[in-house]
Amino acid sequence: MIRFKSLGSGSTGNATVIQALCDGAPTHLLVDCGLGIRELDKRLGAAGMLAEQIDAIFITHEHADHIGCAQRLALRERIPVYMSEGTYAALRQPDFGGLLRLAADGQEFAVRGLQVRPFTVPHDAREPLQLTCTDGDARLGLLTDLGHVSTHVQQELAACGTLLLECNHDEAMLEAGSYPWFLKKRVGGEWGHLANSAAAALAQTLLAAGRLRQVVAAHLSEQNNTPELAHAALLAALGSAAEIHIADGRSGSGWLTA
Repeated sequence: MIRFKSLGSGSTGNATVIQALCDGAPTHLLVDCGLGIRELDKRLGAAGMLAEQIDAIFITHEHADHIGCAQRLALRERIPVYMSEGTYAALRQPDFGGLLRLAADGQEFAVRGLQVRPFTVPHDAREPLQLTCTDGDARLGLLTDLGHVSTHVQQELAACGTLLLECNHDEAMLEAGSYPWFLKKRVGGEWGHLANSAAAALAQTLLAAGRLRQVVAAHLSEQNNTPELAHAALLAALGSAAEIHIADGRSGSGWLTA
């Protein structure tokens, strides 16, 4: 069984805990670590966890709201850290004390009872990766921080029953909002962030493939989106065929079963 919980999702900091229960022994993977270490400890505690229970950390890319306290946490608790070679280079090769593990597109690795498969996405970072993971039964996909859905992304997610999915902005809100022109162009561009409409289209395609049953809208912009708009877009695409949840920027989500 796979359970997961967003500890926070958005420009204020991103972190998601994935728990796999295999033969009664839990495995915990922390995806991104974009919070201060005290705040991360606080949110883990609220989730009923301690940092020492984390078996591995996976960093999707080098932006501050995803990397956060990863180095400090890893060194304090002696936790292996997975990231791409490009992400590591973009971070100027910090010292992880022998805990660094390089990840790459399509190269699967195991964290105890959890099989993890990274894949590349189109985003304005050095070598960004997102991932799917499975315990041999359920398959969970995490997809945030991308400007458009490539064929490769769609193929990697085809077998997922549950998807934590970026619904970053409503296109009309972004266009009418206060962001300067260059930032609007970056966010709404092919290498920026996923609009509600694009996220809904992907969810609808995956639903038609017959496996998707649950979507968690994530990485919502506080300035250019609302939970109501994200939910409405997904509801129009999925109807009652899949559960829809919203991850709050500051408090994340509850524990959900994939």
